[in-house]
This record gives sequence, structure tokens and C-alpha cells, in this order.
Amino acid sequence: MTLAEIKSGVDQKMQRSLEAFKSDLAKIRTGRAHTGLLDHIQVDYYGSNVPISQVANMSLIDARTIGVQPWEKKMVQAVERAIRDADLGLNPATQGDLIRVPMPALTEERRRELVKVVKNEAETAKIAVRNLRRDANEQLKKLLKDKEISEDDERRSQDDVQKLTDKFVTEIDKLVLTKEAEIMTV
Repeated sequence: MTLAEIKSGVDQKMQRSLEAFKSDLAKIRTGRAHTGLLDHIQVDYYGSNVPISQVANMSLIDARTIGVQPWEKKMVQAVERAIRDADLGLNPATQGDLIRVPMPALTEERRRELVKVVKNEAETAKIAVRNLRRDANEQLKKLLKDKEISEDDERRSQDDVQKLTDKFVTEIDKLVLTKEAEIMTV
């Protein structure tokens, strides 16, 4: 492996960690409705579990209500049951073949719990980034030990990896502050 390969590899892996963190944040609900909340719900469709998006159309009716419209009329009850059983604290109501999923207002206590969850997810993402830094530094030390690079190159490369790490940790912190403000807004 060359220095450039190590740097670009660690950059790509850190970027993937950041993207995973962003997708985890999207699953944490705020006071507003968004269809991403229902993405992971599985519905029993003729004996097999499939994601809700494969049996129904999801849309926002207003800022606090998600509309779910199953493509088959006989799937309405199954979809409603799946949403209710998903342990998201949601109580869907059926109107004909449309299922309305109102978002309950968050209590102050629940908001604080969600902020703790966000901070915990952020710490997990930071640990992943730091582990990638450690792996890259070990690869650099191995190159130095095998006399493929000089000590100066190794030191410079470790500094570059540290700058990358700092950049991604700062980005994670910014995302946490944004999400925290979003959650705490009434």
C-alpha cells in the first residue's frame, strides 16, 4: 500500500461512517412528521415480511401527519397493525383506504431522552472515526518498519490522518447541534 492509498482509503471509510451517522439521525424523530420514520417497519404481505414502502404509498398530509395508502385494499388492516406494533408511539387511524398517522407532540422529558440518544449515536460515530485513524496509523507504522517510507513521510502522513479525523469529528458535532436544536424546538 502507498501513502496515497492509505489516505484516500481512510477518507472514504470516514465518509461512510459519517453517512451512516446521518442515516441514524434521520431515524430519530422530532416533532415534525417525515416518511423516513416508517421506512424500517415490516408488513406481513401474504406470509412474508416486506418493508412498508413495498406495499403502500407514503406521503405527508401536513407537518404533523403522515398519510399511508396501501396499494391493495385488503392490506389496510395489516399496514395499520404493523405501524401500531412498531413501538414508535404512533397511533394510526384509518379513513377508508387511507391510513393517517398523526405525530404526537413530544414532552420535555422525551425531548431530553432523544437528545441523549443523539449524543450516544454521535459518540459511536466518533469512535468509528477514531478506530479508522488508529488503523491508518498502524498501516503507516508498518510501512515505516518495512522501510518503504521515511520517518518524515510517516509523521507527515499521521498529521494528515489526524486532520482528517478532526474534520469528521467536527462535522459530527455540527450534526449533533443541528439535531439537538431540531428536537428541543417546540
